[in-house]
Amino acid sequence: MKQIHLGVFEVAGPQVGGTLSWPHPRSESLRFHELDHWIGVAKLLDRSGFDFLFFADGFGFPSIGGDLPEMAARGGINFPSMDPALMIAALAHETERLGFVVTSSTGLDHPVQTARRFATLDHLTGGRIGWNIVTGASQNTVAELFGHETMNAHDARYDQADEYLDLAMTLWEGSWEDDAFVGDKDAQILAHRDKLHRHEFTGQHFRSSGYFTVDPSPQRTPVLFQAGTSARGRAYAARNAECVFVQGTTVEATAANVADIRQKAAEWGRDPNSLKILVGLTVTVAPTHDEAVALRKEFDDMQTDEVVAVLYAGNTGIDLLSLDPDRDLTQILDAGGPIGQMGQSNIDRFVPRDGSAAPTVRQILDQLSGRGTRGLQLVGSTTEVADELERLIDATDLDGFLLEPIFPPSDLEDFATLVVPELHRRGRMPAEPGHGSLREQMLGRPGAHLSADHPGTRFKISPAAVAVAGPIAE
Repeated sequence: MKQIHLGVFEVAGPQVGGTLSWPHPRSESLRFHELDHWIGVAKLLDRSGFDFLFFADGFGFPSIGGDLPEMAARGGINFPSMDPALMIAALAHETERLGFVVTSSTGLDHPVQTARRFATLDHLTGGRIGWNIVTGASQNTVAELFGHETMNAHDARYDQADEYLDLAMTLWEGSWEDDAFVGDKDAQILAHRDKLHRHEFTGQHFRSSGYFTVDPSPQRTPVLFQAGTSARGRAYAARNAECVFVQGTTVEATAANVADIRQKAAEWGRDPNSLKILVGLTVTVAPTHDEAVALRKEFDDMQTDEVVAVLYAGNTGIDLLSLDPDRDLTQILDAGGPIGQMGQSNIDRFVPRDGSAAPTVRQILDQLSGRGTRGLQLVGSTTEVADELERLIDATDLDGFLLEPIFPPSDLEDFATLVVPELHRRGRMPAEPGHGSLREQMLGRPGAHLSADHPGTRFKISPAAVAVAGPIAE
């Protein structure tokens, strides 16, 4: 019987998923500026047996016609947001075992900056940090914010991301030998110079020469998460990720994506079952079915076409309200424009490649209302929810769920109080929450090391350590 891993998807902003929820009495997300709010959420997840708290992040903002829409500001649709990484050390200090995953792009900082930041967080959390790797912002607004006219093409960003991770791995795994740091006061030796190794990295996108200044942290490399369901995103995940976050639209599509990622991992020589794959899931649960339906209706009644359009434009660059509602997205091609380089997963889902009919813009608006960029939706009583979670795991070969709350932290408390005990009773979650590093908890990896078949192990220093750690030779 497969165990169910649980994470929670959050942003350091007023609401999750680009949907409208912060004005509701059950939501406390307007407190997103307050550290105590996040400490409360983290403690709830920690004692309830969740594996990690996942923070999405980005510098961009929704844009229609090249500017911030009025609805984005008035409704708080993916705007504003803070940097969640700055809270992680404090949240780790207030919790015992909960892991923390934070998003960082391969299209902004240099790999050395990212490697240093995550090595520091791994030290400060005691090995409970994960990196959600994204290849670039989902909006052209980020390119402009950072002084670029346009963002790189979708697949080219993944090519750059491969090299970005290679250099980060060189720093984490190939710079310090395990016993290089001594910290011996009596002998007055902090580190052995002969156990520190200079790296010389020359790639197509990045170069670096020198020494990595952070000594090995408990995990050395943060647990590598990747979120993306596009074809190139799945390929990147199969090569690099240890945990993969997919956004499911149907059970069948989710199962196909899971199978494809595992197959591609095997083609890289990796154990396909070593990857933990989770799907985004919004759960509204109550003691009875009717109570759950009533709660969900309160959320759905807050959503409008304007909310959906602002969210979708911010993620994909496509303004649905400017299009013919009775035609599908291919009308953009007819007008001489490309169907986006951003938010590719949220474009592909509405442009079928199997010959089936594409939904009209009106149907897209209706489908996304109340859903936004959220994944699968589930409403029901405790038993109904637990039954469906088990069915999803068994039907798709998933390893768990990333809960996307609508009224945090109220619905997280509902899930923790109602569903978690039922999953324990059914043997789908361990009776006692795991401890140790995030890699140990998620992947069961003794000693918190990367699996032997992960490409990152190519950077580990051998007993006869070399003086130069270079990029992966493909």
